[in-house]
Amino acid sequence: MIERRPEPPSTAGYTVTIRGLVLMCSIGIRRREREQRQRVRISVDLVAASGAAVPGDDRRRVINYEKVVAAIREIARAGHIDLCEGFAERVCAACFADPRVERVRVWVEKLDVFADAEGVGAMLERTRPPSTIGDRSP
Repeated sequence: MIERRPEPPSTAGYTVTIRGLVLMCSIGIRRREREQRQRVRISVDLVAASGAAVPGDDRRRVINYEKVVAAIREIARAGHIDLCEGFAERVCAACFADPRVERVRVWVEKLDVFADAEGVGAMLERTRPPSTIGDRSP
């Protein structure tokens, strides 16, 4: 009898990116920021779980960036957010709606705070909790 060895884990990676999405948003803790919306730039990296197949040309297997952008726009429209960190946390949670997403990096920057800075904000990185890892099919 021939003993079967487990196959080594795949080294293929798959990341979907959204870069520099600029939206108007009610964000910040100052009175002026509560009264007037401001430009916010959002960027996202969605890293597929190691068991997720690289999708190739099969669009049914991809992480859909259109859904992620729609979710980000909805978060920006949904009402005032005090901190960039809070906005980024909401985006991370929305990204995990796709069960293939294992890790997310989200940058949220307010663009008009300082004249001599391109932007200020926060970057969060989250990994899907192990208790929610299960069937990776959408």
